[in-house]
Amino acid sequence: MADREGGSRSRRRPLPPGFGTIWTTVAIDLVGFGIVLPILPRYAEDLHATPGVIGLVVASFSVAQMIGAPLVGRLSDRIGRKPVLILSLAGTAIGSLITGLAGSVWILLLGRIVDGSSGASVSVAQAAVADVASPEDRPRLLGLLGAAFGVGFVVGPAIGALAAFGGPHVPFLVAALISGVNAIVALRRLPETHPDRTGVAEPRPAPHDAPDGPMPVEHPVSGFGRVPPGALRLIGVGFVALFAFSGFETTFSLLLEDRFGLTIGSTGAVFAVIGLALVVVQAGFIHPIHAALGERRTVRVALATLSVGLVLLSIDGRWVSLVFALLALVVGQGLVTPTMASAIAGEAPARDRGRVLGYQQSAGSFARAIGPAAAGFLYGRVGHPAPYLLGAGLAAIAVLLVPSGRLGTGERTGSSL
Repeated sequence: MADREGGSRSRRRPLPPGFGTIWTTVAIDLVGFGIVLPILPRYAEDLHATPGVIGLVVASFSVAQMIGAPLVGRLSDRIGRKPVLILSLAGTAIGSLITGLAGSVWILLLGRIVDGSSGASVSVAQAAVADVASPEDRPRLLGLLGAAFGVGFVVGPAIGALAAFGGPHVPFLVAALISGVNAIVALRRLPETHPDRTGVAEPRPAPHDAPDGPMPVEHPVSGFGRVPPGALRLIGVGFVALFAFSGFETTFSLLLEDRFGLTIGSTGAVFAVIGLALVVVQAGFIHPIHAALGERRTVRVALATLSVGLVLLSIDGRWVSLVFALLALVVGQGLVTPTMASAIAGEAPARDRGRVLGYQQSAGSFARAIGPAAAGFLYGRVGHPAPYLLGAGLAAIAVLLVPSGRLGTGERTGSSL
């Protein structure tokens, strides 16, 4: 199976036209998000927000994105990827501007809701990449797109820290400027990729990549709430994986302080290294691993590796166990995210791909909203290892939930969540 699924993919193909512009658009968008995220809690505190309200402000972005992502994705299926990406970038600029000019907590909350509700650029960009990529190249290209996230999260906080010297509101104004300029540039340079808008047929698998027997029938998705069963199950698997990983992200800085006594600066350096490592995994390892294993095995190996990393993190083995835990976590999460997006994109008909990927982003936002809350509760009330052991157990269960058969080809498994 590995040879059949991956042998023909061992050679890298040239990047499809328009991919570079899509990648740059997402990277710049994530730079703006990276500027805002680390500073937001302190900014809310300066506006006299209580810890509970600060949590509400931070969570409001994910909640708004959870609601808005399927709607924005569906809109991209109807009017095209380009106008929706531009609207999303403009919404990010407006939301960041409102945040930077906020004189009260409620205006700050409004800014985060505006930003979150328009912040579906990730799923629409994934749909755009899936539009122009052949099925065998989807994991590699979505891995490169995932690397843009890492670049944004490494560069963004650095820019935000420098901008903060001008005042607590300046980083948000810088983020608004970056998003606004990005929207203007995208208006001129970003290509339209939706097959119905370009008149170009969607790339099909090469003959040697096709499964034995007749080609699978692509079942249309009709109605707002319906998702192909294979995609629905994969969305559930992705939700579980992100729930586990977001719990790690939320409590890891606390663990570094409690177990190792690291300062804020040292903790930031560790997170920067993690971000760079994710970039390396998603840009350099997706192609050879997927070529060797195929999508289904790659997802299962990634989830198992994520589970092992969380178990190691729960063990107080000092720096030795920490290094191996972070290595496993970076490899597991770096592999699972783009491979899941590729598989889900392959399960959805092209005309509904934006909406289905919007549901994936919505589920991810929900995971990022409740995962940190559960991890924080377990860390403080049950014990430091508790959130990592829970996440490890969930990731292990998710391995069993991965559909059988080839993923991302439109082949239906007949099972759902």
